[in-house]
Amino acid sequence: MPINITMPALSPTMEEGNLSKWLVKEGDKIKSGDVIAEIETDKATMEVEAVDEGIVAKIVVPAGTEGVKVNALIAVLAGEGEDVAAAASGAGAAPAPTAAPKAEAAPAPSAPAAAPAPASVAAAAVSAPAETDGHRTFASPLARRLAKDAGIDVAALAGSGPHGRVIKKDIEAAISGGTAKAAPSAAPAAQPTAAAPAAAPKGMSEETVLKLFEPGSYELVPHDGMRKTIAKRLQESKQTIPHFYVSVDCELDALLALRTQLNDAAPKSKDGAPAYKLSVNDMVIKALALALRDVPDANVSWTDSNMVKHKHADVGVAVSIPGGLITPIIRSAEQKTLSTISNEMKDYGKRAKERKLKPEEYQGGTTAVSNMGMMGVKNFAAVVNPPHATILAVGAGEQRVIVRKGEMAIATVMSVTLSTDHRAVDGALGAELLAAFKGYIENPMGMLV
Repeated sequence: MPINITMPALSPTMEEGNLSKWLVKEGDKIKSGDVIAEIETDKATMEVEAVDEGIVAKIVVPAGTEGVKVNALIAVLAGEGEDVAAAASGAGAAPAPTAAPKAEAAPAPSAPAAAPAPASVAAAAVSAPAETDGHRTFASPLARRLAKDAGIDVAALAGSGPHGRVIKKDIEAAISGGTAKAAPSAAPAAQPTAAAPAAAPKGMSEETVLKLFEPGSYELVPHDGMRKTIAKRLQESKQTIPHFYVSVDCELDALLALRTQLNDAAPKSKDGAPAYKLSVNDMVIKALALALRDVPDANVSWTDSNMVKHKHADVGVAVSIPGGLITPIIRSAEQKTLSTISNEMKDYGKRAKERKLKPEEYQGGTTAVSNMGMMGVKNFAAVVNPPHATILAVGAGEQRVIVRKGEMAIATVMSVTLSTDHRAVDGALGAELLAAFKGYIENPMGMLV
């Protein structure tokens, strides 16, 4: 019976490769371990070794063929005592390659059916696994040759190469003094919990991801509804919204001084609790709302038919909660006092963590603020959350050396980055909005009038 040689998977994520070179020709006799071809992936060119002995009856996929699918039939061997011509004529039809063979390659014959060959008859690639009690061991061709000559079982070693592949130095270490690491005992594959996690929208499949990790080294945690919604919306945002970024540094010293004065002046209840306690974030919300009022062309949402120009600045504020985040909205923030904004945010933050916000309190909005300054983050760029056209990423205030009137000075500086939907807010308009925001932050008395 003919022995099928199929396109090997040179890595757990490989789906296709280019058959760059045959190192044997039809009629050649080969034995197990012989290097018979070179396969090119997007990252490397690797050798393919034969697993079985026989005579090359037919080369199905010519050298230079691109886009050969994993497990597609690439050649046929005639086994011991088998008629070579009969083996060649009995080869099934393989799928046609996605690209024509390169120059000097013979015309592709009628394509054979790509049936996965059993492990005992498939070609062994550089990453072909040896299996012992279910444990998969990958090794390079050179490592396998050295191990075979030295009488070492590669399945008994844990490789130091990519993805745990056994390489030359692992074999040399085992030969020189038994210092090569023993392979871990095979662990049963992790079982998914009762509710299987939903696959991420587009991208690597779960099966492909799990191939990259040792069985038993992970657990599967099903996505809840919030995480699936966040993943979907953020992926849609990055795929459908052309993001543009503008950054500025804002001096905070005047704002911090005013904040202290306002908090000290807050009325107190009978038990001594202040009527409000302003945070820097409360003042950032107000400054952004006023900037949008002053630059109304940036207070917009994009649709395929119209630009939606908003009459008020409804500022969403990202709040971290277990399992994700939510964005409660300060409506008409440009019209509200700092104390009102502060008290609304405290209420929203508390109820957000308890998951008690009403849909109308977090849906919609015209822009958003994401502040990671309290976590020590200096700067970052946030992802626009439609229907918003902008989002402001706020970093930590820190003391920096600046130049003021030709002399060095120390100032508290905060870096902010505005992400925009470039369809609605272009670079010049984004810069105008940030300049207005910076003006209110550095001259905060303007927020009180």
